[in-house]
Amino acid sequence: MKSRFSQLLSLAGVWIVLGALPGSAPAQAQGSWTMKAPIPLARNEVALAAVGEKIHVIGGGIKGVAGPYHDQYDPVTDRWRTRAPLPYGLDHIATAALNGKIYTVGGFVGSVHKDGQPHVLEYDPAADKWRSLSPLKSGLGSVAVTVLDGKIHAVGGRNPTGQTVSTHQVYDPASDSWSDRAPLSKARDHMALVAAEGKLHAVGGRFGASTDKTDLHDIYDPLTNSWTSGPPLPTARSGLAYTLYRNLILVLGGELPPNTFAENEAYDPKTKTWRKLASMPAGRHGTAAATTGESVYLAAGSLKPGSGAVTDQLIVFTMP
Repeated sequence: MKSRFSQLLSLAGVWIVLGALPGSAPAQAQGSWTMKAPIPLARNEVALAAVGEKIHVIGGGIKGVAGPYHDQYDPVTDRWRTRAPLPYGLDHIATAALNGKIYTVGGFVGSVHKDGQPHVLEYDPAADKWRSLSPLKSGLGSVAVTVLDGKIHAVGGRNPTGQTVSTHQVYDPASDSWSDRAPLSKARDHMALVAAEGKLHAVGGRFGASTDKTDLHDIYDPLTNSWTSGPPLPTARSGLAYTLYRNLILVLGGELPPNTFAENEAYDPKTKTWRKLASMPAGRHGTAAATTGESVYLAAGSLKPGSGAVTDQLIVFTMP
């Protein structure tokens, strides 16, 4: 039976979990989760980006069909509003925020992993407008994207024929052009990609089917244009949400049929160790994470594998 204290926390929409992984760094304040105003339209396989202290939830699918959805959340007012839709209906797209704008890379036109697209788009929040940029050399969905040294890195993904790839492509906004860098050690998609301490960290993912998960952690050094192996992800999984928060690489959620993951594991690039943070209130995948202010935001997604139990929840993680 729940204690009176835990019942009160649940009623307040707050969850707190303490603990540490065996052999990980010593336990510290692990943080808590709260639930905020739900997104107006429940969907899964969405992308998130934070810019101007607002959270943007972009794309996603409903009943297997990708749409051009775009909703913006204001943490100050706890309210949503609809913004300019994508030029195309896409899910499994990747996003990055740079210089006050949002960039999207690739995406599928529907489930499951249908026809990876080469589209690269830029959204200007001030004008509430999208424009097309130089496309990828070939279509990709479930590609991982992050920003390093003012450029957008797109790593891995799945091509239009459904094969995972190891490619590493870099977009330069100044020249609107793409170039190639050293590929991953092994092709995969549905993984995390976070820039920290001047390097890229490609974590987890899958080699093919959703059951073909991995705990790989590859670290890219732009000075040598090479990848090396880092400490593996403690809980191997794919379909991940990821973000940089307080200089920690957060890897959240994921799926491995018949289950989804509630894990929230953090890698400290300074100490080169993983540790467990407060788990999400329920397992989920097909969502994404974005950091603004002192919090991490996750929206929509599926509470069960595939398109099971698609949710409209917005949950927020904060550490003291």
